[in-house]
Amino acid sequence: MIHPFARDCLAGPSRTVFILPPHKFLPMEHRFDKHYTRDEARALLPQIHKWLELLNRLRHELERFDKRLSGLAEQGNDIGGETVNNWIRALADMQEVLAEFQRRRIFIKDLERGLIDFPAIMGGKEVFLCWEQDEEEIEFWHDLDTGFSGRERL
Repeated sequence: MIHPFARDCLAGPSRTVFILPPHKFLPMEHRFDKHYTRDEARALLPQIHKWLELLNRLRHELERFDKRLSGLAEQGNDIGGETVNNWIRALADMQEVLAEFQRRRIFIKDLERGLIDFPAIMGGKEVFLCWEQDEEEIEFWHDLDTGFSGRERL
């Protein structure tokens, strides 16, 4: 028998039905507290391009400084001075840009490829809008747990 208020019902374990007035429904819990629409994510792409270029440049600088510092340390030289200061400055600059991604709840999945995920809601389900730096538009999405291999066209 179907209860007359079936639209306000939730099915529980063992087919138990709970009657809840519409105002008593609890919001769905999500893994992320920020969700992007496609337009919101698209609007950030010019800035994300700049940040990714900067992050990759800083990453290459850090690698160059690391090699120089390692060579100096192997020779028993003092590794202080300008090279260390430049290394620290590049690291601080990198952390500042990464904080921008973190503050916006945008995920860098692969820095070299420029692979980015934006949390989103599609059809009531929490997913990622997926974008790669060489793509002109945000055209793909995937489930939270499938990653790049699970990408599907929007």
